[in-house]
Formats: sequence, C-alpha cells, structure tokens
Amino acid sequence: MVIWLFAELDPDNKQTTLMAGVTVWMCVWWFTEAVSLAVTALIPVLMLPVLGLADCKTVAQQYTDSIIFLFIGGFMLAFAIEKWHLHKRIALKILSIVGTKPTTILFGVMISSYLISNWISNTATTMMLFGAVFALIQETKLYIRENSGKFAAALLLGLAFSATIGGMATPVGTPPNMYFFKTFKQAFPENSELSFLKWSAIGYPISFSFLLMTYAVLSFYFIQKKVSLDIDKLYFQKSYAELGKFSWEEKWVFGIFISCILLWFTRADIDFGSFVFRGWNHIFVNPKFVDDAIVALSAALLLFLIPSKSNRGEALLIWDDAKKLRYDIILMFGSGFALAYGFEVSGLSNWLASALTVFKGVHPLAIILGICIIVTIISEFASNIASIQLAIPVMIALQKELDVPPLLLMMPATFAASLGFMLPVATAANTIVFGTREIEMRDMLRVGIVLDMLGILVISFMCYFYLS
Repeated sequence: MVIWLFAELDPDNKQTTLMAGVTVWMCVWWFTEAVSLAVTALIPVLMLPVLGLADCKTVAQQYTDSIIFLFIGGFMLAFAIEKWHLHKRIALKILSIVGTKPTTILFGVMISSYLISNWISNTATTMMLFGAVFALIQETKLYIRENSGKFAAALLLGLAFSATIGGMATPVGTPPNMYFFKTFKQAFPENSELSFLKWSAIGYPISFSFLLMTYAVLSFYFIQKKVSLDIDKLYFQKSYAELGKFSWEEKWVFGIFISCILLWFTRADIDFGSFVFRGWNHIFVNPKFVDDAIVALSAALLLFLIPSKSNRGEALLIWDDAKKLRYDIILMFGSGFALAYGFEVSGLSNWLASALTVFKGVHPLAIILGICIIVTIISEFASNIASIQLAIPVMIALQKELDVPPLLLMMPATFAASLGFMLPVATAANTIVFGTREIEMRDMLRVGIVLDMLGILVISFMCYFYLS
C-alpha cells in the first residue's frame, strides 16, 4: 500500500507501480515467512487480474510451465531411486571416494554439479543429482555430533548454486547464454569475434573462480568449526561392500536414470564452433516442441509400467509412491513464472532496464557494475531468460550511445542474468532444494546476498579487463 499510495515509478504507466507493490508484498512474506511460502505463491493469480495487469486465465497458465513437468517427472524418478535404495548405493559410492571430511563432501557435490551443468540445463542437473545428495545427507546425519541441519543446508545449496554457476561456463550451459549468442549474431552480423571458444575462454575463469568463492562462503557459514563427522575413514567402503549385488529393481531404475542423463545431454544441438553436434530431438517433426520435461516424463511413465519382482503385481513405482510430490513447491515454481510475466506486461522490467541510460559518460567499469547490479536484481524475481531478454535490447541501444565494444556490455549482462541466490524462486534449482525443508529462509538470504555481491564484482572486473 505504501508503494501504491506514495510512489509513482512511471507517470505514463501506473501499472508499473502496481506491479512493484505486488512484488514488495511477496518479498515481505517470503523474507519473513509470515505465511507458508505456498500461500505467498497464490498472490499473483489473485492480484494481477484484480489490478488489471493480466487476465486470470493467462496468469494461471504460468503455473503450468514445462519446467514444472520436468520437476514432476524428475521427482518421480527420485522416488523410485529412494524406494529401491539405489540412492544409498550411490551415496555410499560417492562418500567412499571423496572421504569423510564435511568440506571434501561439499566440494565433491559442488564440482560434480558444476561440471555437468556446463553442458545441460541447471534444472536438469539439479534433478539428476538431487537424489544422491539427499541420500548423502541421510547417510551422514547419524554420524554428525551437532548441527546436522547446517551440513544438509550446505550440501543442498552447494548443489543448486553450483548448477547455476556451471551454466555460465559454456554457451550451451544455460538458456540466457544461448539467447545472447543468437541475438548478438543478429544485431552484429559483421562481428565475427564471438565463438564457442571465445565464450569459454572467459566463461570458465569467471565461473570456476566464482565456484571456489561460493565453496568458501558455504564452508565458512555452515561447516567451519560447526560440523564434524565422527566416523572411521574406511566405514563407507565397508558399508558399500555390505550392500551386495544390484537387485532386479535397482538395475532397471539405474538403467532408466542413466538413460535420462544421456538423453538430457544429447537432446539439443551443441555448437562447438568448428562443428555442431546434432541432438536427437531432430528425429521429431518439430524439434523445438521436445524439451527436457519430455525426457523426465517418459522416464516416470516407464517406472509405472515395468513390473517389480519383489512386489508381485506391482510396477517399480505405484501412484501411492508419487503422492509424496511437493505441491507447495509446484505452486512456488508457478509463482516465479507468474511474477516474471507480471514484470513483463506491467512494464516494470522495462522501467528497471531503462535505469541503465543514466550511465552515459560514465567510466566503462562503472557502467558494467551498474548493468550487473540491475540485471541481478531483475533475475532475483524474474527467470534468468526473462532477465536477459529484457536486458539485451537495452545493451544494444546503450552500446550505440556509448560507442564501446558490444561484448563489453552484453557479456556481463548475460553472466549476471545467471546470478540469483537469495530467493527460492530466483531459479528452478533454488526452488527444488528449498522444497526439502532442510534450508532456513534466513540462511538462504544471508548467504545469497553475499554471493550476489561477489558474483557482480567477479563478473564486472574480469569482463572489463578481458574484453576492454
């Protein structure tokens, strides 16, 4: 009400102020957890139609994005892995390799998530590793003398944040990078300096240095002098050996799991510059219609069809197993997309992006810092692809005004669109791990704001010195 009554962001467009009020309302409820996060998620579908920003049917459709079905299919796969104790086998194998120190376990999770996310979507990476990481948490809880909740939060946030950071490294790692590639080539067809190698030459140094910083922040905040594992070094090797051979059900679930990973990796084309790897989606009439959600739902369907030998008359997964699905998290997913839609139709995103025009005549480094700050703020509330779709056209216009190399503005903005560590709805990866109830909202906020600031500084300085 304070925003609506006393602020006028754009005199020519009152909808901008109305949407800002809705956003602040949701932020207050998210930050304070005055009500359940799922209740907060209902605000857009109520308020956007009431305020005349969008019709109810269109807002409701935002709650059924294909990523939500990736979430549903991925979690059904995770339920099957848990049901047949495959998660325990995977967890013990990982622990027998990385050792028994909490910090080495955290780094093992983070580097795995980072490397996989270089090549497939951040959401698919998080879903892929979620079952194993959650099993690690359950397996180690018994041997942590105190603060086992802190260790669980560190591993889950490490998984989600590393998936987001890993996406920065390559042009195919996350949708904003691919959108930027396409738009840059259209806007500057005569400019041939951008390639897979050119991106990776700066993407890997930025993302890997930021990964190490994130590891240091999570270790300091959650683990250092707070968590210790009271366990023999060979315990996990012995425990893994005691599991014996794979059961019939484990083999099938593991086969479907591995197939899912391979299909996620190879679905879309990967442009390596010198050659293009063609994805399997080209076997369909319209390749663009087939995305990662199709893979997850196909795997889930198979689990309901393949018979179990241990439980006669049942499949590997039955509907009672799927009833554990977190519908509150599905609502949170939807609210993130609805909020992003509200930003777009109300003009609030354009208003935020237009703030960049104040940088005319300012030092390029200060301009890059300003761009990264504004794009990061937008990406906390809107999806990363929506953030970059708003920012790139402004960058193109600003480049003409400032007469600086286009990559000097556009690449930092693209990297910054992948930042968003404070809120559960900032990225799908955040939402997935927050749904476990192992992470306190205040912890996510405190760690997230530090990482956002570090990310802005790393991106700004490294892009400036590398591209100018």
